[in-house]
Amino acid sequence: MWSLGFLAFLGVAAAEDGLNGWLRYASLPCSGQCRSNLPSTIVTLNTTKTSPVYVAGTELKIGLKGVYGKNVQVTHNKCKVSSSIIVGTIDQYRRSCGAVNGVPDLEEDGFWLNTKGDNVQIFGQNERGALYGAFEYLSMLAQGNFSEVSYASNPSAPIRWVNQWDNMDGSIERGYGGPSIFFNNGQIVQDLTRVAEYARLLASIRINAVVINNVNANATLLDPTNLDGVGRVADIFRPYGIQVGLSLNFASPQTYGGLSTFDPLDASVIEWWSNITAQVYERVPDMAGYLVKADSEGQPGPQTYNRTLSDAANLFAKEVKPYGGIVMYRAFVYNQLNESIWTDDRAKAAVNFFKDLDGEFEDNVVIQIKFGPIDFQVREPASPLFANLFNTSMAIELQVTQEYLGQQSHLVYVAPLWKTILDFDLRVDHQPSLVRDIVTGKRFNRKLGGSAAVVNVGTNTTWLGSHLSMSNLYAYGRLAWNPADDTQEILQDWIRLTFGLDRKVLDTITRMSMESWPAYEQYSGNLGIQTLTDILYTHYGPNPASQDNNGWGQWTRADQTTIGMDRTVANGTGYSGQYPDEIAAMYESIESTPDDLLLWFHHVNYTHRLHSGKTVIQHFYDSHYTGAETAQGFLEQWESLQGKIDTERYNHVRHFLDYQTGHSIVWRDAINNFYYNLSGIPDQAKRVNHHPWRIEAESMKLDGYKTYNVSPFETASGSVAIVTISNNTAGTASTKIPFPSGTYDLAVNYYDLFGGQSQWKVYLNDRKIGQWTGNSEDIFSHTPSIYLDGHSATRIKFRNVKVRRGDILKIVGMPNGTEPAPLDYVALLPAGIID
Repeated sequence: MWSLGFLAFLGVAAAEDGLNGWLRYASLPCSGQCRSNLPSTIVTLNTTKTSPVYVAGTELKIGLKGVYGKNVQVTHNKCKVSSSIIVGTIDQYRRSCGAVNGVPDLEEDGFWLNTKGDNVQIFGQNERGALYGAFEYLSMLAQGNFSEVSYASNPSAPIRWVNQWDNMDGSIERGYGGPSIFFNNGQIVQDLTRVAEYARLLASIRINAVVINNVNANATLLDPTNLDGVGRVADIFRPYGIQVGLSLNFASPQTYGGLSTFDPLDASVIEWWSNITAQVYERVPDMAGYLVKADSEGQPGPQTYNRTLSDAANLFAKEVKPYGGIVMYRAFVYNQLNESIWTDDRAKAAVNFFKDLDGEFEDNVVIQIKFGPIDFQVREPASPLFANLFNTSMAIELQVTQEYLGQQSHLVYVAPLWKTILDFDLRVDHQPSLVRDIVTGKRFNRKLGGSAAVVNVGTNTTWLGSHLSMSNLYAYGRLAWNPADDTQEILQDWIRLTFGLDRKVLDTITRMSMESWPAYEQYSGNLGIQTLTDILYTHYGPNPASQDNNGWGQWTRADQTTIGMDRTVANGTGYSGQYPDEIAAMYESIESTPDDLLLWFHHVNYTHRLHSGKTVIQHFYDSHYTGAETAQGFLEQWESLQGKIDTERYNHVRHFLDYQTGHSIVWRDAINNFYYNLSGIPDQAKRVNHHPWRIEAESMKLDGYKTYNVSPFETASGSVAIVTISNNTAGTASTKIPFPSGTYDLAVNYYDLFGGQSQWKVYLNDRKIGQWTGNSEDIFSHTPSIYLDGHSATRIKFRNVKVRRGDILKIVGMPNGTEPAPLDYVALLPAGIID
């Protein structure tokens, strides 16, 4: 139980930059009974400084000092020390101290934690498990929890990996937290300090392997100098129980090795990979294995030579098997498609490519399957491939980095989305078949299985670009260990460890986070239509038209009267038939398909009525307004915590949430305007395309500005914005206030482009009331845009501005670089009006 004394403690820590994540070990008050409950000595059962058990002792010492200010001596291999923490493996304890009583059998990486009695016992099945147990105990102490416990904890699966999409030049594909901590200028970085700090974070959430380079791999990583660097990286991770893995470029024997082919059955290719693998394991004897992306999104693969995917996977599996390695082979394989062919459907690709190969893979091959059949969308059904491989090991691929979900500039706690997949029952052979039991190997009796997540941490001190996004990394580790855990309980542990024990802080961040994924789904794309982002550019802002008329297969098939993919067997692509009978029957029928996946499985009229009774189009209108309204509340809730969170992190998060309030409205208006324009069906509530408190920039008096037709049209209010006439002369837009005198919030929608940092100033009767700089590329985490569009559209608000009818409102924009100080509209919002 948590002590009421601790929960009432309201002290605020000094400014923090987020570098320590949830391992802050922030100070808590400790006197009297608290101090008597703390151990006086730490006993580690391994004296090797690079061993996880030794690291566990060091971590315990740091934690006890940080949280409770107690200096605790660390000793080694001493069994009878009173008031101590003893940490090591069960075998180490037996050798040094004798029999172990009351400890159940532990699985690989499992641990036993016992706080009852005079001593705290932390025993691991192996050294990695002992380190996990130490972090578990520290997590309790850091949350003010002195409960007497005695329990074992075992992993759900042996594979708990993270995938970094880091490039050799130091950039990170879909990375929103700065440059790589591993690479720069084509080589492994010299200073690996941040790698060690990352290792601590990963070990504390029980991650056991990290693939350090992009799945779109650069073969120059296999250069001997770079492999030496990989060895140095592995040396940093090893004391934390983390193995290193590598992504491979399938064509490396030809493009890097100089062979005439990369045919996986060619003897020279096999020999080349054998030599490379030997070189890797010479430097990294415990390398976890290889990750392979092939025949996907332009990446080379075995299909070049009419070889099967199992031919490719088995090539690598045979090479790493003698060293104990495994091969993670991504199921993200698909071809370019033609939308005019009604039965074409990218969602079918994984089953089509892999189902008939079941049983043909080596036993150290694991098929890494994205949680849904498309690509990390805001909602997808569980991939049917999970239900079609009975003799092949599988792992689920998740995405901590919010590629399609706000790119860390929007608060989105993603774990509840993952749980909709992990907890889904696929009913294979009419038997309980939860996805989490399939991927962990339990359902089909596979020894290998587990999870991998795209993480993409960078050199930013927040790691992911935003403090609140770290909840997703923490939650991933917890769910990889036990996918049955409750996501709100996981979240609350993270909040206490990250922001302290104040009850209001806990309740507020819990409420915001648990509302965040539903809200994002509502204002981006709902009813299973996918996230209506720009899939051809940055994957960030709204652009529903980009979803169709392309070869990528992320289609909505929207026209003037209908919308949605018909994936039925009877009339559509046949995708629903890839599921086991019970699930296939549910999705085949429009009546039994859940509303939140309706448009994923069925092509319907905009006037089709949902189970709720609303039409599809009215649901779109209502949900986008509801989601944006929820996002407005995040800022207000966060501001209620001022003084309870250190100033540095409070201001950082506040700035992001303020941005999200505006961008959620950009999303809301763009999607609603697009489908209103397409369907011609009005919003029953008369909100869409009706903004009585706005003044369009193009309707103002312009001097040095000119009008500009924005594309996509729906990402500008009225489809038109203004830009400066030249790139080196200021523009002015002015107007008389047409609204009643009073106090308003003044909101300005503008475009913040990459390529310049324009400056704007706002005047009321020639009195300056605000100014700002277009520097979001330096402040926020999302991919910037060089265009006026839904990615660059941004909204800033000045609160409590007193105006009189007839006052002159003037905005002066000074362009910079290629950014022409663009403006969309001004809104004067009375109290309680969101716009």
